[in-house]
Amino acid sequence: MTKRILCFILLLTFLPGFISCETEKPSVVDRSPLNSEVSVLESSITEESAAEESSLDDIPQSRGFYIMFIDVGQADASLIMCDGHYMLIDGGNVDDSNRIYSVLKSRGVEHLDYVIGTHAHEDHVGGITAAFSACTVGQAFSPVTVADNVPFNNFKRIAQNQGVELQKPVLDKVYMLGSSRFTVFAPRENYEDANNSSIVIRLEYGDNVFLFTGDAERASEEAMINAGCSLSADLLKVGHHGSNSSTSYLFLRAVMPTYAIISCGAGNDYGHPHKEVLSRLENADVKTLRTDKLGDIICYSDGQNLRFECGTADDNVSYAYIGNKNNMLLHTVMCGGLPNPNNRAYFVSLEDAERAGYTRHCSNCMP
Repeated sequence: MTKRILCFILLLTFLPGFISCETEKPSVVDRSPLNSEVSVLESSITEESAAEESSLDDIPQSRGFYIMFIDVGQADASLIMCDGHYMLIDGGNVDDSNRIYSVLKSRGVEHLDYVIGTHAHEDHVGGITAAFSACTVGQAFSPVTVADNVPFNNFKRIAQNQGVELQKPVLDKVYMLGSSRFTVFAPRENYEDANNSSIVIRLEYGDNVFLFTGDAERASEEAMINAGCSLSADLLKVGHHGSNSSTSYLFLRAVMPTYAIISCGAGNDYGHPHKEVLSRLENADVKTLRTDKLGDIICYSDGQNLRFECGTADDNVSYAYIGNKNNMLLHTVMCGGLPNPNNRAYFVSLEDAERAGYTRHCSNCMP
């Protein structure tokens, strides 16, 4: 009898714990996407604030992501970095080879996982050969493997010399670049027009999405819409340098970007970007950044928020540091040995400058 009473007392003692273990539900982490809060040329987000706003499981603080929209005049070139992995989309004209080579070297790029020539026009593949001189290359993509022009054939030849064959990317396949991923959406048909044959890429990093459209025009835009491609993006690399042949109302409505980047040359012969495109972007409340106005444009992402840094000063922003784009040397704004205005890169904080590769400091103003 005494043993039964003792067992009963022990059961009453531990029963609540057993019940608690069986009925307690695991905590649920809310991973619903946050609204992208984008700030242009603001001071960089500290690691503490980034840790609060980002999911550490998805975006480790030891990693990073940026897209550099390289100012190559009336042409296109974009360098993407994710977790130490790199991709180059287009390389400007033949005369931009030295510029592409300099950017890759100054940013410490030794290997490009992907080199993509969106289509066979010189202003996209002319300077891309410099990538193979500056780095080793994993894969080279092109919408065609044969084209009747010298810049494209040089692209193909120098790639083959490094043991890399030009290949057509697989439509709708997901490719990885570090912890980011990209999907090829176009070309979805065989076009005679090289512009519409442009490779179109949707790049994802965390909750942020970027859409690169080469020189794709309305026919390709409509084909992607009709195919049900997921075109929504935070940032749109505007097609065909802002030509009215691209960025139709229908396409822009499908993308609904917060930001747009236009790569074009100042005073170019084509009148790019066309006023009709600028009007459509303005009506859609899209904030537009242009290389002809701002020089190099670098977009940083922590997987949820975007931040921009431009190569030309904005009178409404207070800068603390100025970098020399020729030798990557950093100065304070009070330095007596500042570079020529055409060679300046402006930064709000030291962290911004060093993230952009300006790790060498002027011995006079930053001893």
